[in-house]
Amino acid sequence: MAPAITVLGSGSAGNTTLLEADGFSLLIDVGLGVRQIATRLATVGVSWPRIRAVLLTHTHGDHWNDRVFAHLLRLRIPVWCHPDHLAVLRRHCSCFKAMGRAKLIRTYEGDRPWSFTGLLQCRPLSVRHDSGSTFGFRFDGAASLFGRAWSLGYATDLGSWDESLVEGLAEVDLLAVEFNHDVGLQMASGRPAHLIERVLSDEGHLSNEQAAALAAAVVRRSAPRRLARLVQLHLSRQCNRPELARRAARRALEQFAPGTEVHTAEQDAPLPRLWMRESDEAMYAA
Repeated sequence: MAPAITVLGSGSAGNTTLLEADGFSLLIDVGLGVRQIATRLATVGVSWPRIRAVLLTHTHGDHWNDRVFAHLLRLRIPVWCHPDHLAVLRRHCSCFKAMGRAKLIRTYEGDRPWSFTGLLQCRPLSVRHDSGSTFGFRFDGAASLFGRAWSLGYATDLGSWDESLVEGLAEVDLLAVEFNHDVGLQMASGRPAHLIERVLSDEGHLSNEQAAALAAAVVRRSAPRRLARLVQLHLSRQCNRPELARRAARRALEQFAPGTEVHTAEQDAPLPRLWMRESDEAMYAA
């Protein structure tokens, strides 16, 4: 299978994304339910037995759940997480000890890349979020007989960004990043003041404008026309609108990357499979 991602669902009710590359299928987070994931995987012809690993960004409840971990144990699918995640999983995951005995809990360190396969490398990127240790990821696929090298940047929960994150996400073919809220809608939402303050803080969630500025900074740090697709993640149902998120992205990209496709993930339905390389999209659509 040529490299591609499918966002199965993204939002405060659950987050899961499928990455496929060179015969290796990986789930980033498993915040949706077991059956939800199975149904949405089926839209792209994938089933649970095809999944080779799960990669955890952080331990908030919309990014993992106990029943899915029990399912992973039954299927002997390993979970990669940061060492700081282990305490939360030990307290709240009923099958954590069993997964440990089965050697299904594996750890990564921030900014230290490792290889899932000979052709697929992952580099964790530390981000600021109120869940303790939280990570985005950069995936790099090596060139093979079937196509050129490719790169993917993924950051779903963060309240702010800096130049080190821009550097980590530069020169990617596809950038998937949180566009959580519109500030005006957030302020007028009627939510408790402490919740609004939390979301707007540097360890909360990115607004449309913040995320658009991050995307623009990545584009400026990259070669012309390198970024082919921008995927908007984790939109708030109450405090955002897809058209507002897309408008902010278009404004940010119009000067340096007007040809970049913008895709907005949904909570209740998967996005279509998105290929990393345009040549792959043309081949598989033919």
